[in-house]
Amino acid sequence: MLYQRILGLMAFVLLPVWGMQAQVRKVKLTLIETTDVHGNYFPYDFINGRPGKGSMARISAYMKQLRGGRRESKGIVLLDNGDILQGQPSAYYYNYIDTLSTHLTADVLNYMKYDAATVGNHDVETGHAVYDRWVKQCNFPMLGANVINTADDKPYWKPYTIIERQGVKIAVLGMITPCIPKWLPRNLWTGLQFDDLVATARKYMPEMQREADVVVGLFHSGVGHPESYTDGCEDGAVAVAQQVPGFDVVFCGHDHRQACQQVVNTDGDTVWVLNPAAHAEAVARANMVVTFKGRKVVKKHTQGRIVNIDSLQPDTAYIRHFSQQYEKVKAFTSKVIGHSKHAMQSIPALFGSSAFIDFIHQMQLSISGADISFAAPLALDAVVPQGDIRVSDMFNLYRYENQLYVMNLTGKEVKDYLEYSYALWTNQMESSTDHLLLFRPDAQQLTNAWQRLQNPCYNFDSAMGIHYVVDVTKPAGSKVTITQMADGKPFSLNKTYRCALSSYRGNGGGDLLTKGAGIPVSELSKRIVWSTDKDLRYYLMMGIERQGTIDPQPQHTWKFIPEAWVDSARVKDEYLLK
Repeated sequence: MLYQRILGLMAFVLLPVWGMQAQVRKVKLTLIETTDVHGNYFPYDFINGRPGKGSMARISAYMKQLRGGRRESKGIVLLDNGDILQGQPSAYYYNYIDTLSTHLTADVLNYMKYDAATVGNHDVETGHAVYDRWVKQCNFPMLGANVINTADDKPYWKPYTIIERQGVKIAVLGMITPCIPKWLPRNLWTGLQFDDLVATARKYMPEMQREADVVVGLFHSGVGHPESYTDGCEDGAVAVAQQVPGFDVVFCGHDHRQACQQVVNTDGDTVWVLNPAAHAEAVARANMVVTFKGRKVVKKHTQGRIVNIDSLQPDTAYIRHFSQQYEKVKAFTSKVIGHSKHAMQSIPALFGSSAFIDFIHQMQLSISGADISFAAPLALDAVVPQGDIRVSDMFNLYRYENQLYVMNLTGKEVKDYLEYSYALWTNQMESSTDHLLLFRPDAQQLTNAWQRLQNPCYNFDSAMGIHYVVDVTKPAGSKVTITQMADGKPFSLNKTYRCALSSYRGNGGGDLLTKGAGIPVSELSKRIVWSTDKDLRYYLMMGIERQGTIDPQPQHTWKFIPEAWVDSARVKDEYLLK
């Protein structure tokens, strides 16, 4: 009896000790990010009329494999990082043509069971009516911690969300590049302001750490150069990861460049930074193991990688589900709106006067009544074929949904504007064996042709309405000589001219007006004297329909000199752009 009492007493005493031996448990998480999808919902390129490389249909197949055939899985989180409403006609159609149906983008993301998303700059480019409607139709939180509603100084979208998987609380903080006011007309983002990335992340980090076990960044901002980060930085994802301790993973986007790297933050902790690039050809994947001792996280191990999905067969159930939407878009893009006597390609625009850009110049001058037109090739691979012109061709002719502005510029500002453009565009040639175009030093090692240029071609503005030459033997700032106006009248540095240009440029995009022409950002809006109410592509389509048949040809209002050197350089430069 005494022996039993002693045993019972021992059990009573030891029970708290045993209870204190907290259970160790490990939870596996898989975080998947898509970004910069740009309307690639189907495995078909509506612009060029051929099968597409990536698409959400393939990502749907990948997610079904990952989930084991189930629509949901305990440890999987699926996130999108913005720029999904623009690019392919499939997005344009549901942005502006069919505005009564559920937006296809919302339908797709809901079907695939996304857990959260951010908004990108090209989503904002669609205007309040489009993105507000889209966000309301999404069955998951839209995030934008640094997008502030000026009416109440609160985030316009949810700053972060808490997602729970198998007892693990995951905080996802969403942000967008704060450069929106520099690129887009105010009417597209009225009532909003875009705060600094680092400051915003610091603001929310303490409360996210209190509420969650894992903290994830979902930033529509690229890797860029963190050492040069300043307020308003376009690509500040790495800067945030380094300067704001607490993130376990940072998913980024915007710059269309794959990233799979580890950075060390100011606390000495390692953070994965991942970007799958663009057009739904890959996903970013972070595999995490979270170790708990009782309720406390004692260890987190993360491994990041980029998964290419372009070889996967599209999800057949997905294709069936969205077949009606596919047929609507196909019918829209197949419509013939005119006829062209000649083909137009963007590549020749890099080497002088070209049919491609000169046609846009002529249309901009016709639409606006301006004295001078500025325009750039928006992509290297754009082709509008000879023969029937379809709606789909307009997305090659003009890639983005920019409005058309008319701004007052002095002759000196026009010249300085062009000097800055050609400084971004051209090398200073010392012999005929040099490159004409300004390439990156490591150009030959890069896979994508567009990455080989030192600067993006959408900032290579030429002009029409004036005659000029560009001497590529001269240094930056001294290349351009304007000889006269197109009508033969003298060109004056002191006279004010009405200049047609895109809203992207008119708001300061590419710095041609600010760093080039020397106009303060605060003064740009005061120079705008006229604007279209719709995107320029709409007016280009209307103009072609009215003409019926177009005859695009180079107008030869400008050229590079010395011509023999340019001809020699063009051969090897075009080879690098293939």
